[in-house]
Amino acid sequence: TWSSYAPETDGVAVVYASAYGHTGKAALYLAEELKKRGAAVAVHDLARDDMAAAVADAFRYSRLVLACNTYNAGINPFMRDYIARLMERSYQKRLVGLVENGSWAPMAAKTMRLMLEQGKEIGFAENTVTLMSSMKPENEIQLKTLADELAS
Repeated sequence: TWSSYAPETDGVAVVYASAYGHTGKAALYLAEELKKRGAAVAVHDLARDDMAAAVADAFRYSRLVLACNTYNAGINPFMRDYIARLMERSYQKRLVGLVENGSWAPMAAKTMRLMLEQGKEIGFAENTVTLMSSMKPENEIQLKTLADELAS
């Protein structure tokens, strides 16, 4: 299984990096929506949880969600490190959903996507969620739509 990069578990790893808690709140909301739809879910806060466990779950589960705030026109350093670790281990054959946050110029989704496109057979969810600082009612709708896409 490991040598073929096939997932061990049908489910979603939700991994996030959040500066002020708003991106984390969105990631946890999405995780709950995925669970409501019957998906197996693992959640990791990159600033607080074991990085090795978060990397292992990206390979263990069939789908991955990366949620990150924009930082210096790029991404949070914890997320940059995380994606680098995935790519140096040839992360591949997964569907990835993206959630970004930015007060005036969100760039996190674009940056994360560019980093992941180096991998083989990485697909991206049609729905990318963009928060403008904090979660709004329209973001809840977007997160539910993303949950529908990833839980199926």
